[in-house]
Amino acid sequence: MHVANAYTPRSGGIRTTVHALGDGYRRAGHEFVLVVPGPRGHDEELAWGRRITLRGPKVPGSGGYHVLADLRRVRAVLGALQPDRLEVSDRMTLRGLGRWAGAAGVPSTVIAHERVDGLLRAFLPLGARGARLAADWHNATTAQCFDRVVTTTRFAAQEFARIGVPTDHVPLGVDLKEFRPVSRQRQGVPLLVLCSRLSREKRPDLAVEALRVLERGGCPARLVVAGSGPLTESLRRRARGLPVELVGHVADRSSVAVLLRAADVVLAPGPVETFGLAALEALACGTPVVASNTSAVAELVEGDAGRSATPEPRAIAEAVVALLAVPEERRRAAARARAESFPWSRTTDTMLALHGFTARGSVGVRPDEGGRSNLTGL
Repeated sequence: MHVANAYTPRSGGIRTTVHALGDGYRRAGHEFVLVVPGPRGHDEELAWGRRITLRGPKVPGSGGYHVLADLRRVRAVLGALQPDRLEVSDRMTLRGLGRWAGAAGVPSTVIAHERVDGLLRAFLPLGARGARLAADWHNATTAQCFDRVVTTTRFAAQEFARIGVPTDHVPLGVDLKEFRPVSRQRQGVPLLVLCSRLSREKRPDLAVEALRVLERGGCPARLVVAGSGPLTESLRRRARGLPVELVGHVADRSSVAVLLRAADVVLAPGPVETFGLAALEALACGTPVVASNTSAVAELVEGDAGRSATPEPRAIAEAVVALLAVPEERRRAAARARAESFPWSRTTDTMLALHGFTARGSVGVRPDEGGRSNLTGL
């Protein structure tokens, strides 16, 4: 079973990740159940697993996110289904589930999808030292709740390493069939794409301001912003007078792939991004990426697959110019080659091995002796 917050029809990385994990686990012969919050309860079977949605309050100013605020209901679902393994994708509000797992004798794993110190700096006036101290305390006490901490990048592991907490490294993956290069027609000015949730920690304003620097420097370009979030209207105001198009949330994965393929460069300016699935999907499409050098995405953009830069507009603009100077065929080939190192099969096989199962063919689920329970009333 996997329990997650930050999951909505419009969410990105966590939603993609848990669906891919479920699909991989099922292919290996396991049952997969995902528990998430929503506006109303629901229990459904999907291609990648069973999804149980529990009613949860909406988080103000979040752009539509709900949260599993009542852990008693979550624990009731866990108790009813008796999982063999528990994964948790929120170490802020769900870490108490690690204590439940310990008491129930269920091996537990928390997946660090974010840097706590980075989020604290983005949302609270703590300063670097205050954010670090608070994050260190939080991470130390969270690690005590779970049997295992999984991080997806070296960047994510750093805040655990500095307090001596061991982690397991499990890179995320990308659908290399859905996101693939195709022949493309040459266009006029370069097309830049930002595919991101429009929230403070993602810093979408840096993409707009980098475009402004390019325009003023005599390097015209266009910017398409795909995504939604609480900063949508402020970003629209900031972009007035610039060749910027905000297309909102793009739900269809094939449409996202078409947009990423069309781009000359994809921007990933978030300074505390812990993995950056949109950037990896861009690379898989053969589109190079300019990323913040303070984030985990910088680990992905090796060689001509992209560039990393200080998270400020001029540095990002200069990185775009430098990347566009690389012959197109070379940079697009390098991007695809880099993405091919990250198939989802490696992610799920590694997670299954950490759980003590062989990657293919083993079944570690309890038989459902009493039939399928309907838990949507919880």
